[in-house]
Amino acid sequence: MYTNDSCHNALRRKLARTLIGVAAAASSFPAAQAAVNLAAGKNTFASTELRQARLAVDADSRSRWESNHGVSPSWLTVDLGRASSLEQVVIDWEAANPETYEIQGSNDNENWTTLSAQSGGVFGDRTDTVDVSGDYRYVRIFATQRSRGNAWGYSIFDLEVYGTPLSGPDDPDEPDGPGDPNGPDEPDEPDLPDNLPAAFAPLYPKGTEVLERIQYVDADGTLVTLMGARPTERHARERGEPWDAPDQGPGRYLTFPPFYFQNRTFGLEIRDSVPAGGDKIEVWLHVNANTFRGTTFSLFRNIENPNVKDFGWSLNYGFNNPNEGGQPICHAGKRECMMDFNSNWRTSPHSPLKVGDKIELAPAPRLLTPVIDGGGERYYSFEQLYVVGKGMRPWYGIAPNLDSEPLPPDTLLGGQASVSYNYSEEPHRMFQQMANNIGIENSQRFVEGRRLFHTSFSSGKHSEFSDTNPVFSAHVGELGPRYNNESCIGCHQSNGRSQPAQAGQALEGYSVLTAAFGSQDGAAPDSFYGFNVLQKSKDAGQENYAVNLSHYEVTTKELNGGEVVELRKPYYTFQGPTPELYSVRQAPQVIGMGLLEAVSEATILAGVDENDADGDGVRGQPNWIKNPETGAVQLGRFGWKASKLSLRHQVGTAFLQDMGVTTPTYPSRSCQKTETDCHDNAADTHIDNAELDRVGQYLALLGVPAQRSLRSGYPDGIRVSPEHDVDPERISQGKDVFAQSGCVACHTATLKTGSTHPMAELRNQTIHPYTDLLLHDMGAGLADTLPQGDAVASMWRTPPLWGLGSLKFVQGGQENVRYLHDGRARTLDEAILWHDGEAAGSRQNYEALSPADRDALKHFLNSL
Repeated sequence: MYTNDSCHNALRRKLARTLIGVAAAASSFPAAQAAVNLAAGKNTFASTELRQARLAVDADSRSRWESNHGVSPSWLTVDLGRASSLEQVVIDWEAANPETYEIQGSNDNENWTTLSAQSGGVFGDRTDTVDVSGDYRYVRIFATQRSRGNAWGYSIFDLEVYGTPLSGPDDPDEPDGPGDPNGPDEPDEPDLPDNLPAAFAPLYPKGTEVLERIQYVDADGTLVTLMGARPTERHARERGEPWDAPDQGPGRYLTFPPFYFQNRTFGLEIRDSVPAGGDKIEVWLHVNANTFRGTTFSLFRNIENPNVKDFGWSLNYGFNNPNEGGQPICHAGKRECMMDFNSNWRTSPHSPLKVGDKIELAPAPRLLTPVIDGGGERYYSFEQLYVVGKGMRPWYGIAPNLDSEPLPPDTLLGGQASVSYNYSEEPHRMFQQMANNIGIENSQRFVEGRRLFHTSFSSGKHSEFSDTNPVFSAHVGELGPRYNNESCIGCHQSNGRSQPAQAGQALEGYSVLTAAFGSQDGAAPDSFYGFNVLQKSKDAGQENYAVNLSHYEVTTKELNGGEVVELRKPYYTFQGPTPELYSVRQAPQVIGMGLLEAVSEATILAGVDENDADGDGVRGQPNWIKNPETGAVQLGRFGWKASKLSLRHQVGTAFLQDMGVTTPTYPSRSCQKTETDCHDNAADTHIDNAELDRVGQYLALLGVPAQRSLRSGYPDGIRVSPEHDVDPERISQGKDVFAQSGCVACHTATLKTGSTHPMAELRNQTIHPYTDLLLHDMGAGLADTLPQGDAVASMWRTPPLWGLGSLKFVQGGQENVRYLHDGRARTLDEAILWHDGEAAGSRQNYEALSPADRDALKHFLNSL
């Protein structure tokens, strides 16, 4: 039963809970074991978080957890730290509350027992006191239906759980929470330095819970892997023509077919008993939305048949549902469809499964007809490699006929979030793919964020299949009166860089940042433009603020061996007033940003050498940035001067400064002109908190293409795709020359991500980004006039080099590739020769290299 109490202020709520706690302690428990609030300050998990789940157990009556709006069911879980004998649960609801919900208990955070089912709840602030019983470690509030009048979601001021802890270890710092990745222990990290800013706060503090579990081990030793998937149009090894035919264009494996962002993502729950001594693997199909019917599932690439090239598997099966009369009908939210196998179909005869066996997985989703949204019915999906006893692994093709083989660790630039080699001849789409280890629910978050990234905030149309994909009506007409582009993808071409600027023409896809003269940190906006130039206007009668690339000043340098390199310095003209301080920036590629966000502050700061103790001339400096939403001082990671502290900050800035679209980060268009009094958090924004999270999650989960440093196993006589026509020996030599030249002093080859990022896919990954994420003085030649935070005009963040070799494909040809912050460099030689200041030594080393060594170094860079 409810004890329903309408408390309309924090003091009354606090008093009510205090009385409830006293009464519970006095009446329900022996004096020797008085009940205590077991939930206070404990670890929490939630289905979604508009406001953080931990705020429901922080003993502050004014703070609250809030779920995403309009989503049922939604849930909040608290980990009590150890199994406890439960007596009572007290829930202090905000007005946005449920009509029906369950209180559930669990000891493994997976299998739940209903302790109490509640109904009849009414809209408005209320406190529910519910008697429960049983011994459980986890308590979950599982809301199934909103109360009448609740147009939002679910929100809890305080969750209290009363009972008595049972004997056993308490481990609140290491919860077995959903999404905890199975893998190495928490990585060893250096200590944070003592000289941190007074208001410093880590981006993701210890105890941050993961959004979704991707792998874990059951108590009996069964390895459980959760693999997310999306629809595709064709198979992984299908080119635009048969293998033995002349090139007729790319395949359609990496495309995003119409309607990809709704009703079409899914995942596989792989339950592998082999490492526990068993002999069987079960695979359960999980549908993210609505119903699939007739999904097929192929396993084990058929290497015994020499005619299997484009596709072909030994075991072809499906998913039948015993609750649907054995029909292949599988519903979202229900775990009903499963198939299993107990032998290795790659051998003849079949052999028992053992740890290390390779299983290529090729699910092909099919929707129930008539299709709910009018889109397509039948699709293919990614062909993934599962290794028995290990999990999902990025792969490349070996003999015979490009058989799937796990990529070696040193090629995995993004760790297990790397993207496998591509054999459908679509290198131009490699920057758009999901992390290889993406979870099931995160695959849906990914495609929803991608839709926003590709949406025109003028017409609401998607950049792909614009006349077929549904118009995003909620965002029609939200483009600001002045803007630089209508969509994110408009600047980041195919998730790559801006299109090259042409002398005499207006800058397209570039940002021009501005500030007032005398601004020491770039915080004072230009009196006319604000923080940047918005070049275009929706009103044709408005003034033209275009910025043109006027001309280049050309100089030359001669390298050892006589090669002459032409260096070009750009100059600009403004159709409007010339700002006092400005900086021209090309849009960078957006791959791997989540992995960089997951590197701990301690790891990054360990690279600072303020006094050049090692004498190499390289120092490195952090850029400390004030969080525009919280006021905390945090470490800058993104942007050409590390002026953005998180993906949320980066995305919010881009929406405002390039499109005039408001978000919770910058809730008013006035934030483009000044940050003074522009943060009215009560204001409605064009992009709400959930959508802002989705774009950030999309960017976080974009995978990094694996290094193309291996020859693939194409059959004799078959044309090798250009991106795989590589020279491993030259690449290896170039890697050594890169290190010997001193380039790795800034372009750090290897980092390890931390264990606190909310995306399990990004935790504890060994990555090779070739950046230290620090600022370095690059000399007067690269300086403009604009400082940002601690970065003076000549300081730039070390850009990551992963993806460098894919740019010529992504940008539509080497002639369209530009390097450095303003895109002045057309070649790697030009980019390197502009290095000065802290990088002068490595540049001089490069200039002195033999032509053969320079060529090898460039081979290496183009393999990344």
